[in-house]
Amino acid sequence: MTTKGDLTRQHIIEKSMQLFSVQGYFNTSIDSIVKAADLTKGGLYGHFHNKQEIWYAVYEECVRIWKRVVFQGVRDISDPLARIERVIENSLKDYLGGGVFEGGCFLLNSLVELAGQSPSMSNFVLAGFKSFAARLRLWLEEAEQHGQLREDLNLDGIAHFIVISLNGAAPLYAASQDPAVWQQTLAQLRFYIQSLKKTG
Repeated sequence: MTTKGDLTRQHIIEKSMQLFSVQGYFNTSIDSIVKAADLTKGGLYGHFHNKQEIWYAVYEECVRIWKRVVFQGVRDISDPLARIERVIENSLKDYLGGGVFEGGCFLLNSLVELAGQSPSMSNFVLAGFKSFAARLRLWLEEAEQHGQLREDLNLDGIAHFIVISLNGAAPLYAASQDPAVWQQTLAQLRFYIQSLKKTG
């Protein structure tokens, strides 16, 4: 059963997410969160001890949203390469092109902003990207075991290249709002996945 306290906590997370996405973590004050959430400081501190604790809660919510969008329909796909292609399409068309977070990708924005400023927080985000690459590598291993891939491919390198390509498109699209950014990235990654397949 959802309580009033649960709803208030979720409201704080949602308002903070908007502020962090647009303004960044360091440019967002507790006062601005209190104002956006239409609470008193006491009401806010009844749910979170400090701004960093709010950020971690926002991060977890953003990851949940990201997973829902990026892995949509993947569970029903038996072909591991088709799974990777679906994740790439979902990431670019529905997540990035869909404008899920105002101000661009919250996760990538946080990684860039926090690097060198808060190693513990930036490493937390980086671990998520590494986990994504590891998932892609497992699917590539599965494709290799099924004889779908060319021989002697660097599966680690491929998985990381895909993640780097997806993340590289994010700031370019956020700055330009030009759909051609994610559309061209999608087309090139589709071509790249096809080039990995065993022929004949």
